[in-house]
Amino acid sequence: MQNWQELIVSDEDVLLGKPTVKGTRLAVDHVIQLLAEGWTEQQLLENYPRFKKEHLQAVFAYIHECIKDGLIYAPSSEK
Repeated sequence: MQNWQELIVSDEDVLLGKPTVKGTRLAVDHVIQLLAEGWTEQQLLENYPRFKKEHLQAVFAYIHECIKDGLIYAPSSEK
């Protein structure tokens, strides 16, 4: 797989700089939201023809790196 940096981009002129899938207007958070709502990989590929399997792998690699680097934190549990 390519580095996620080659497929996940941020441009102030596209979706106000949100991380997006290169060559699309699909924000990383939108892809994750669709998956969280129960969409399958196949549904993503069918509904967004410019979105490819390697894009999904890049989204997961990007999210993994954010978590690993501490950019995304789990909510604290209140007792």
